[in-house]
Amino acid sequence: MKIEDYPLAKELVFDAEGNISQVILNYTDYQYLLDALEDRGLLLAMAEVKHEQPLSLQEALTELEKE
Repeated sequence: MKIEDYPLAKELVFDAEGNISQVILNYTDYQYLLDALEDRGLLLAMAEVKHEQPLSLQEALTELEKE
């Protein structure tokens, strides 16, 4: 495997068997990846409740009290 195969990687660290064990990233690239993962999680959560009916404030408060 070559570093060119990993566009965000600045350095690859290999174990004794030649497998990649660590990837070194710039902090900016790391932050970008975290933001992308959070955005994907939000998108999946929104898709999961897409067809649900919204609750009124009182209904939401009542549901929260049940928990």
